[in-house]
Amino acid sequence: MAHQNVAEQLVAQIIAAGARHVYGIVGDSLNPIVDAIRRAAKDGADIAWVQVRHEESAAFAAAAEAELTGRLAVCAGSCGPGNLHLINGLYDANRSRVPVLAIASHIPSPQIGTGFFQETHPDRLFTECSVFSEMISTAAQAPRVIRSAIHHAYGAPGVAVLTLPGDVAELEAPAIVPDVLTPPEPPRVVPHEDALERLAAAIDDAKKVTIFAGAGVRGAHDDVIALAERLHAPIGHTLRGKEWIQYDNPFDVGMTGLLGYGACQAALDGADLVLMLGTDFPYDQFLPADVVTAQVDIEPTRLGRRTRKDVAVVGDVGETVRALLPRVQRKRSHRFLDQMLRKHERAMTGVVGAYTKDVEHHTPIHPEFAAVMLDEEAPEDAVFTVDTGMCNVWAARYLTPSPQRRVIGSFLHGSMANAVPHAIGAAHADRDQGRPARPVIALAGDGGLSMLLGELITLVQYNLPVKVVLFDNATLGMVRLEMLVDGLPSFGTDSPAVDYAGVARSLGIHAERVEDPGRVRGALREALAHDGPALVDLVTDPHALSLPPKITRQQVAGFTAAMSKEILGGGMGEVMAMARSNLRNVPRP
Repeated sequence: MAHQNVAEQLVAQIIAAGARHVYGIVGDSLNPIVDAIRRAAKDGADIAWVQVRHEESAAFAAAAEAELTGRLAVCAGSCGPGNLHLINGLYDANRSRVPVLAIASHIPSPQIGTGFFQETHPDRLFTECSVFSEMISTAAQAPRVIRSAIHHAYGAPGVAVLTLPGDVAELEAPAIVPDVLTPPEPPRVVPHEDALERLAAAIDDAKKVTIFAGAGVRGAHDDVIALAERLHAPIGHTLRGKEWIQYDNPFDVGMTGLLGYGACQAALDGADLVLMLGTDFPYDQFLPADVVTAQVDIEPTRLGRRTRKDVAVVGDVGETVRALLPRVQRKRSHRFLDQMLRKHERAMTGVVGAYTKDVEHHTPIHPEFAAVMLDEEAPEDAVFTVDTGMCNVWAARYLTPSPQRRVIGSFLHGSMANAVPHAIGAAHADRDQGRPARPVIALAGDGGLSMLLGELITLVQYNLPVKVVLFDNATLGMVRLEMLVDGLPSFGTDSPAVDYAGVARSLGIHAERVEDPGRVRGALREALAHDGPALVDLVTDPHALSLPPKITRQQVAGFTAAMSKEILGGGMGEVMAMARSNLRNVPRP
């Protein structure tokens, strides 16, 4: 075996573990690793360096690639400020539980602890957003620590961080390199017999059962549908559960929570038993406190964390439901299910559907109308990446899932500006894999896009066929809504109008700014058909707000107080504009 330095050995190990891309920005202490990647690729290895404009984007991109492929994805930052920029994207990746390795290069090892230029302590800083964080101090230590990092990333799964001083990266490496994991087969987690019996008894005792499904139902769609059919149970879902359970689902009653819609909340409140499957839904105010609750999860620490825990089952959702089906009696009455389905249909054609009808000539463009147009024009196998904020609402309510579609967002960490960086990783996921690339569509808000606007350059540099659909309302819409609900007039939420299409065209991106709703469909079709990156700048109504399915007296009082303050402050026109924009979206009995 030819002699290797530690950087070369690190690159060899991540290649062996299945990594195909390393996202980051080159610089000083990171240079030995970047050069090792260059030479490995030159020698025919399936590895590539992807240059982004901000290290935060590198972490988001790695997270999206890892989520789509299940393979290890890698991001890297130079010492001090460089690797500190990774932290937000790493929080997102770790909370999403995807296998990401972060390389945090460090100042020269003799200088550590002296207050040297750009000195930080990455091995300490990243502990909260990782499942593994260690510093490599010697060449002898390197191969086993690298392997341990890879195994933690795959095993948790989550983020593993390697801190590597530049001088250590250049040391000669040991000749023997331990084997590393490639994407492992998922284990079977079968529930205990006693837990199954308790769950079956609780279901048989209940007359009205509602299933509430999260991301843990992935791979168990048909099993959960079979259970719902047996129990005549409506199925609600979380945002992360939507893509895995809503398609081909005759029992669907939508979502609850801040982004919710449909009859899900009514189905939860009206049940005798709520059966939570694979969800750690965080908003406990939307979970009924007076309804018997059973929870099935592969991770025992989640059981009862958000809600009452009458029956707790540790197990994979698919394994649990398949074992449960022959144990539960078929429900005779389907009255509750029929009531919820009718309520859901009224909600979808009334409140949720209001903005999508008869608005072809309304300006500014209703964002809901634009979301429906996008859903109809997007390919069935598209990957959607979604910005946090109002884009989450439009995606949750108006994107139709299918077995081939994926929806990726910062759904647990809630970071702004994730859509375009996630799209960069999603677009690289299929590259060089011998199959056609899947269409990637970034639903971006102008607030998010403007934060990491430079990543449009990354799309151009690698000619990534990402289609950015920009919901451009020149305001932070979700923050505005939060202020109003809290009784505060909106302040500091508005931005100047910017021609983002003009910015994109100056970079060589096919782009169009759309203010006429009659032009929305045509602009989307042209962008989706374009060979390369494209941006559609939709100028949408800044006053369009989303109302949650469960509105409390406190929220109504806060909204009323905020409107009063707005009027007293001379904002009567603003109040009237908001009323006109949202009148049809007010829930009615």
